[in-house]
Amino acid sequence: MTITITAFERSPDGGRGLARDMHVRWALEEVAQPYEVRLVSFQAMKEAAHLARQPFGQIPTYEEDDLVLFETGAIVLHIAQRHAGLLPDDANARARAICWMFAAVNTVEPPILELATARLLEGDKPWRDERSPLVEERVRVRLKQLSARLGDADWLDDAFSAGDLMMASVLLRLKSSGMLDAFPNLAAYLARNETRPAYKRAFATQLAVNAGGPPTG
Repeated sequence: MTITITAFERSPDGGRGLARDMHVRWALEEVAQPYEVRLVSFQAMKEAAHLARQPFGQIPTYEEDDLVLFETGAIVLHIAQRHAGLLPDDANARARAICWMFAAVNTVEPPILELATARLLEGDKPWRDERSPLVEERVRVRLKQLSARLGDADWLDDAFSAGDLMMASVLLRLKSSGMLDAFPNLAAYLARNETRPAYKRAFATQLAVNAGGPPTG
């Protein structure tokens, strides 16, 4: 059973770990499952072969035997349910971990993506000066709520899980913004995730693609 995922031939972020194939790479590294990567260009993402796997022309996709999946959260959940290491054995703890996966993509990520859009794509619009503070405040509200819930714990719910993987992947989008500086426990939480060996391996493989060669050092 060979697992194949798709990833950008050249990622818009230059391999900084923000492309969504990073979530899947990290999950597979956490559960020690080998995988192959099919690199796709932006043109190939619009073509029939890719659209048959991903109807919205995005990455990543996941293939294993006759199973084809799309949507990052669904792929990570599938990996977590099939292989030990990303979900607790206890049924209630397992349900809470899945809850945090959904919270990451449905509650915390949307205002962060809205902020990225405002800064990167709407910087020259006449409404920028009025809109930006509103968007930033929505992000701060979510960060304040998440920070209060995390407190001084290492992980969102006892042990590291797929919920932490998804939440950390969302918070990575704020790493260069400085917004996490006001929430030291969240900054430490993100750093804790980044020091995981599985994360480092996944990051190195994604970076290598965008650097045009294998990582050094």
